[in-house]
Formats: sequence, structure tokens, C-alpha cells
Amino acid sequence: MNPKPPAWAYACLAASMALVGSYVGLSKLLVAVFPVLLLAWLRFGIAAVAMAHWVRRREGDAPLSPRDRVLLFWESFLGNFLFSICMLYGVALTSALAAGVTMAAIPAAVALLSWLFLGERISGRVAAAIACAALGIALLAFARSGDASMVASPWGYALLLAAVLCEASYVVIGKRLTGQVSARRISAIINLWGLALVTPFGIWQAWSFDFSAVQPPTWALLVFYAVAASMVTVWLWMKGLQHVPSSRAGVFTVMLPVSAALVGALVLGERFGMAHVAAFALAMLGLLLATWPSTKAGAQA
Repeated sequence: MNPKPPAWAYACLAASMALVGSYVGLSKLLVAVFPVLLLAWLRFGIAAVAMAHWVRRREGDAPLSPRDRVLLFWESFLGNFLFSICMLYGVALTSALAAGVTMAAIPAAVALLSWLFLGERISGRVAAAIACAALGIALLAFARSGDASMVASPWGYALLLAAVLCEASYVVIGKRLTGQVSARRISAIINLWGLALVTPFGIWQAWSFDFSAVQPPTWALLVFYAVAASMVTVWLWMKGLQHVPSSRAGVFTVMLPVSAALVGALVLGERFGMAHVAAFALAMLGLLLATWPSTKAGAQA
């Protein structure tokens, strides 16, 4: 019988996803000021300074194996670099509400990736979750197209879906890494990979950018975004995953779309009509169908 995970592990998972949702929503303000690739470069750079002391192996830590190094690269390339680019461009072309509803499809995406790459069978409940997620996103897209105050591009939703697949890959790879590498080193190393990958693009956009025009509150929001996205949320998620099965941890991704949608509605003043309520309800139903532990699974836990 597996030991019951400690309450603080659940708290870490919930806090991590709530922070992710908040910076997904608030990134709408940042992409209005910074070009996307420059914003990603600044984010990784600020976090690299904050986490410099996390890179070195501490006493008692096992050395990185060749397999660990490969997984760390893909964890960063998919979950840090590509996720950031797709999410930021997607939010810029849609809205924080759209990002919130779309991100609710992450557990369904995890199930799809497990079927494609691990040969795991998709149950009827997970298939229904995938259908709910797809229907919710489609309903949201039609709702936004009828909103004269906000012009949303189909490319924006495509990029948000790509971000969902990147985040699902991040969850799957991260579970394998937590058994071998500490949460601190994972956070620091994948951030450095992200910085290396985006640096050429960041320098290119920084060359013609007027940094003097950026106001102090925007710089403060950028620092919060960098530390939360690259440091705090990764560390919290990896710490929680060390003690909670990935299938049960997936339930806590509900905090991501809820937090992003609340930021969009309450902070950014985005319209939340009945079509958005219906789309969000479908997304939440799909998320719960995909992640809620079955009776059989619960008896074995």
C-alpha cells in the first residue's frame, strides 16, 4: 500500500498551478509592452540570476546521468521555451479568458500523449474529457468572434493548444525527473536551457527596443512573471510530484484555468458572457473527467 501523500504536497501542487494561471493572465499586460521573444529572454535572464545558486550539485545529490541530461533538455525545450513562446503569442492574439479555458485541456492532452507515446489505453471517461475540452474551446472561439470589443485570431487558439501540448509534455517528463534530480536543480537547469535557446531571438528584438519607455510598474510585473514562471512554480510542482502520483496531481491543474480566467475578468476587465460560462463549464467538466481518481484506483492508493 502506498503511503498517503502529505497535505503540504497537495498545497504545493495547488499553489503552483494557481501561480501559473495568474501569470498566464497577467502576461496579457506584458505582451502589450514587450515583443514576445524579448519578453521570454528577459524572463529567463532574470530567473537565471535568481536561481544561480541552485545550479550546482549539493552534497548528497546524485550526479546527472546522460538520460537525466537528455530529459532536462526536452523538459526545458517543450515545457519552458516552446510553452512560453506559444502561450505569450496565443494570449496576445486572444485573451486571458481564452487562455484559461484552453489550458483546462492539459489533463486530456496528457492522456493523448500517454496513448501516442506510451501505448496507454484511453478510457471512455478520458475520451469524453477530450471531447468536452475540444467543444469548450470551439464554443469559446465562436463566442469571441461575436464580441466586437475583442478580435481573436484562429492562430491564437492554435498557439494556445500548442502550449497545452507543451505543458502536457512537461508534466510527463517532470514525473520521471523528480525521482532522480532535486526540484531545485531541475528548476535552475531547465531555466538555463530556456535562456540559451531564446537568447539569439531576444538580442535581435532588444536591438531596436526602447527600454526607457517601460514604466516601473511594468518592470515590477516582469520580475514577478520571471520569478513565478521559472523559479517558484517549477519548484512547487516538482516538490509536490515527489510525493503525489501524477494521475492524482493532474486534479490540481484545475487551479490554472480558474486563476487565469479570474485574472482576465477581475483584473483585465475582459467580458465574461454566457457563452464563456458554458465554455468554461465544459472545460472544467472535461478536466474533472480526465483527472478525478476512479473508485478502483482510490481503493488501491
